[in-house]
Amino acid sequence: MVICFFADELRLLNDSSGLHLTLHHPRSRCSPAPFPNLTFSTILSHDEARVRSLTARLTKTVSPLLRPAAVSIPLSPGASIGVGNYVTQIGLGTPAKSYVMVVDTGSSLSWLQCSPCRIYCHDQVGPVFDPAASASYRPVSCSESECNSLESATLNPSACSLDDVCIYQASYGDRSFSVGYLSKDVLSLGSGQRFAGFVYGCGQDNEGLFGRSAGLIGLARNKLSLLSQLAPSLGYSFSYCLSTAASTGYLSIGSYNAGQFSYTPMQSSSLDNSLYFVRLTSITVGGRGLPVSSSAFTGTPTIIDSGTVITRLPSNVYAALSSAIAAALREYPRQPAYSILDTCFRGSLSRLAVPAVAMVFQGGATLRLAPRNVMIDVDGSTTCLAFAPARRVAIIGNKQQETFSVVYDVGRSRIGFAAGGCG
Repeated sequence: MVICFFADELRLLNDSSGLHLTLHHPRSRCSPAPFPNLTFSTILSHDEARVRSLTARLTKTVSPLLRPAAVSIPLSPGASIGVGNYVTQIGLGTPAKSYVMVVDTGSSLSWLQCSPCRIYCHDQVGPVFDPAASASYRPVSCSESECNSLESATLNPSACSLDDVCIYQASYGDRSFSVGYLSKDVLSLGSGQRFAGFVYGCGQDNEGLFGRSAGLIGLARNKLSLLSQLAPSLGYSFSYCLSTAASTGYLSIGSYNAGQFSYTPMQSSSLDNSLYFVRLTSITVGGRGLPVSSSAFTGTPTIIDSGTVITRLPSNVYAALSSAIAAALREYPRQPAYSILDTCFRGSLSRLAVPAVAMVFQGGATLRLAPRNVMIDVDGSTTCLAFAPARRVAIIGNKQQETFSVVYDVGRSRIGFAAGGCG
């Protein structure tokens, strides 16, 4: 029997201010919107699609899509880039109704499916949001500033309906997308705090495997993101703990216990100022640094992202890590590569003597990884190193962040880490 316990008030937080929401692992049996029973190789292929999208975005090779009115829209749902994401619940409208949403630090615009779903809505937990049933709903006109800000948030230009309603298009790396009307309504979070005039997308065509969630919450550094919209009331910071499938985590917006974290500065980058860049300076295995130069770490831009599953490292750093892990586990039989994971061993994680691995960031902030953050069981007989080589952008993924508290203090331009955050 699985017992699901949701008690945000028992979290070890410094005070009672801010908003505290429960986060659910995408494959948790306690999740209000469990994802389909996908194979791990499918999850990895979705993860690769997301990484390709982020890489293209950061290297300026994203081709802007045509305005939605001129787009040829596929009839079948796209593959998901968000299957590795975590979900939480929000309230929307007057009266407020609850919706399960994917949480993503790599996206700006929040959106959810809206009736009458003029083209397509995927299956979701609970009813689809009905704008007509909310006394506080209103569409955003094409002349409003939020409509003019859409392109910076979605990388796609806005369009205008015959009724002067702003049309958004949020597209992702593997043809998943949401198209609909930019809207405003009352957002309800946590224990009933309400925020009028929340700007979001009211999706009329939402194609992609987003589990049975209602939509997506964007937490990137863009003025249309959830974080930026709540910052005047709560402060410009948020923290989370990404739980394992056997527990629940949290998302907290606003104040946090600053003393429990070690910090690394947020890096500025001309590649994309909405994403969270950090500087990884070294990795140790069994207390010894990898035999690579410091420029091997600093020569590749690095972001931290809640929606990418497997961490991508600069290729020479990854090769050194792979060699160090293989040497430490040389008594275990090797297995063939599994999808993008090429350092694999026979047996389960619980039976491997995985060495201590630490990721060190500028300023000394350190992720001291447990074996579950280093290796991953991909099937009943194979365990693989949960890292992969990067292309042109390195990414700190959610597998390595699991069970740590991570704070994004945008107001102070720093990111902090603390162990044992979901306990």
